[in-house]
Amino acid sequence: MARGKEQAQLPWAELEPQARPRRLLKWAPEQWPLAEGWRPAVDEFLDSAEGQRLGDFIRERLAAGAVIYPPHPLRALELTPLAAVHAVVLGQDPYHGPGQAEGLAFSVAEGIRHPPSLRNIFKELGTTPDSGSLLHWARNGVLLLNTCLTVEDGQPASHARKGWEALTDRLLSLVAATASPCVYLLWGAHAQAKTELIRAHAAQYGREILVLESNHPSPLSASRPPVPFLGSGCFRTAREWLARRGVQGVF
Repeated sequence: MARGKEQAQLPWAELEPQARPRRLLKWAPEQWPLAEGWRPAVDEFLDSAEGQRLGDFIRERLAAGAVIYPPHPLRALELTPLAAVHAVVLGQDPYHGPGQAEGLAFSVAEGIRHPPSLRNIFKELGTTPDSGSLLHWARNGVLLLNTCLTVEDGQPASHARKGWEALTDRLLSLVAATASPCVYLLWGAHAQAKTELIRAHAAQYGREILVLESNHPSPLSASRPPVPFLGSGCFRTAREWLARRGVQGVF
């Protein structure tokens, strides 16, 4: 399979935000731009049986007329080089409303109303920004990764267990084996299911990590026990822990 260069650019990436497509137009992961460090893991996945099955599935859904989000499923890997990662926020799958998903966990495109979970994230941060885009986090070293990287319009979890999880587990393992110091913010049972994977790889490679677990920021669980998201102080704790290790300005 022919591969693109790590810093290759798509026409989509060069367009002004308002002119970019708001859905996935074709399955072409070898052309999607990636920052330094990710390409070997992505290529290995694409060449695997799981990667081939995922590609076949998405091509079939596109041919059937399915509307799939986001337009660039690997955008988190485009914006945050592996060597720059000092925090990971792990989501489940992209937003499934028109124009919402921009390829970064919990983030929405410019001009889109903030979803409830994102409003609670900003509440815990103590800020009320106009934009719901977390692009600046990604550029500051926060890997905003969903475990499933595509979804169909109006159908949450529609692409779950189709193959993406094999890639995102590889990526989490790679980060845990490489990034140090690194904070992992794992909100809710789905994200916390990755705790053992992260800890095992970090321990194997001697990486310094901090795992912060709480309920999911969704309105259904953000204020409930056992560990409410609101009031957890996760961002303050993450900032202070990283600052003591010489890393500033991540969140």
